Amino acid sequence: MAQRKSLASQLMQAYRDAQKAKAAAAKQAEAERLRQARAEEREAARQAREDARREREQVQAWVRAKKQNERTRAEEARKADQIVRDLEKREAARTKAAEQKKKAAAREKTEADRRASQQLSENLRREAAAKTAEVEEQVKRLNAVLAGRAVGLHAHRLLVEEALVNGGPDTMTERVESTLGKIIYPQGLRGMWRAAYAPESRELVLEVELPGQAVVPAATQYRYKASTPPTVVPQPRKVADTKAMYRDLVARLALRAIDETLAVTPPALVDVVAFNGHVNTKDRATGRADRPCLISLRVRRDTFDELVLDEPELDPVQSLRYLNAIVSQHPYDLEPVRPVVTFDLAKYKLALERDVIAGLDSRPDLVALDPIEFEHLIRRLFEAIGLKSWVTQASRDDGIDAVALNEEPLIGGLCIIQAKRTKNAVPAEAVRALAGVMHDKAAAKGIVVTTAWFGKASHDFAYRTGRMELIDGRHLKALLLEHLGIDALIGLPKLPPGWETRDLT
Repeated sequence: MAQRKSLASQLMQAYRDAQKAKAAAAKQAEAERLRQARAEEREAARQAREDARREREQVQAWVRAKKQNERTRAEEARKADQIVRDLEKREAARTKAAEQKKKAAAREKTEADRRASQQLSENLRREAAAKTAEVEEQVKRLNAVLAGRAVGLHAHRLLVEEALVNGGPDTMTERVESTLGKIIYPQGLRGMWRAAYAPESRELVLEVELPGQAVVPAATQYRYKASTPPTVVPQPRKVADTKAMYRDLVARLALRAIDETLAVTPPALVDVVAFNGHVNTKDRATGRADRPCLISLRVRRDTFDELVLDEPELDPVQSLRYLNAIVSQHPYDLEPVRPVVTFDLAKYKLALERDVIAGLDSRPDLVALDPIEFEHLIRRLFEAIGLKSWVTQASRDDGIDAVALNEEPLIGGLCIIQAKRTKNAVPAEAVRALAGVMHDKAAAKGIVVTTAWFGKASHDFAYRTGRMELIDGRHLKALLLEHLGIDALIGLPKLPPGWETRDLT
């Protein structure tokens, strides 16, 4: 029993020892663990201190680097600012120099522009003066064209006569044309001249190309205008003055041509000159070439010799009226007239106008005149009688062809004239219509002029009014011969009642 107890005690003691050893081992292990933990903590603390040191060093290094970078950037910025300041100074210096140069150039340009402007103004003033002088010189040439007739032309008469004797009329006209063609005219005033000769009537027909309206300067002068830009402006000539100058020029050229033609031709061969003045132009309505006749006349040598062409106060237009020329009332507008004599340019021979009554006679036939020519002829007749007359326009004239004014204090007054170029009797209605116009115009007298005749009703009506006069063809023919020296024909198809054949021819 005691042995069993000791074994249990031994076992218990062994168990207790084992537990103690186990506890000691656990305690030792715990102590080791604690030691290791403390070591790890110490290492961690050391490591933390090391990391903190390294971090401080890194921070310090970063701070030092940052400060260095800041110092570097500040230095670079300072240098950059210095560079910018230097650049700005240089740029300012360049700008100042450029500005000074620009101002100097501007001053030079302003001075150059001023000189150029002065020079331009001076040039324009000289140009205006030169153009004005040209205009004045052209006007002088136009006004002096009649006074500038060629001299010494009588010496050619023998040559013209020899040409007729040796070669006939054609050779004679060639000689006349050649001689007249050598006469010097002012530039622009001489056109083509053509001639034809009829030895049986000792008549020479001269066809002359007249200058156009452009020969009359459109300006009276030129003046300098200080505008922007400055320029030379013309001072326009009045339309009425331009037309008057052209009308005078046409008259002067016609008189000069006739005078030189008579001077070249022997009186024994040429007693009459028929002149036709044409202008080469374009018809504004069709655009086609046109050649209107502006002046036409037939004049005897002795009649033309009555003119004193060198007289300063001579009016060439009045001279043509004295010579009974047919002149366009509006030559500047190229209003044509009918030539008194024409010739065939293709054959270059004389071809007088003919009709049933006139035969070979070149006297004007009143019936063959166009209405405008007939109206102007009536105007000229009443002017020759002593009245102041003028032709009305073709439109809106209330049936009036002409108006005449009698200035006599007792029997004078306004006179209404109507021209009837007809081959038949004037209707009584036309006479009555004129009476109505007289009443409307408060005219003192009314006159109906015709190439034909009036019936009994017309004469009775005119007698009852007491203020109307009827002039038939016979009376008109006699008045033309008495006052204008025109021996006219009346080409009626039949003899009017109470007329004789000699009344027509």
